Amino acid sequence: MSRAFVREGAGSTPQPRSAPRATLPAGSPNYITAAGYARLQAELNALIGHERPKVVDAVHWAAKNGDRSENGDYIYGKRRLREIDRRIRFLSRRLEIASIVDPSVHHGSEQIFFGATVTYLLDGGKERRATIKGVDEADIHAGEVSWVSPLARALLRARVGDERLLRAPNGAQRRLEIVDVEYPAPGEARNS
Repeated sequence: MSRAFVREGAGSTPQPRSAPRATLPAGSPNYITAAGYARLQAELNALIGHERPKVVDAVHWAAKNGDRSENGDYIYGKRRLREIDRRIRFLSRRLEIASIVDPSVHHGSEQIFFGATVTYLLDGGKERRATIKGVDEADIHAGEVSWVSPLARALLRARVGDERLLRAPNGAQRRLEIVDVEYPAPGEARNS
């Protein structure tokens, strides 16, 4: 069958998309904890030292097997290689602009800065907790928000007892009352 009648990519499985990440404000550094930096560096080293060479070998082997246009191993390998290279470029750029912040320097403070774990009341009702982390390390499922999120922007620089207004991207407004602020003790921040 002529390739003119075959839809490009037909029969291929859709690639899973990673969770969307908040973008950094233009020109701002990539604030991150030491542990978050170490995780990104470890991922980059694993991609460069292990994953990419393994895929390159697989593509090389598949290329020797003849017709590349219908060679699934070759096509998948080349696609996977592009994904790995894209991730390597992304991680390299993020690590270049990274600014490592040690939240333990604020240990004992009641003011909210990067790295704080904040307990707050939402609209005077339910008590919630959030830890302010870097864009590349925040995990909403673990109660971590990035420092560029609307919640973190509302909380930053507030103190225990302050009330702040949270403006959501959809226009909704909610009242936050800061109940408690915690920072890791010196020495703990490096291990988390």
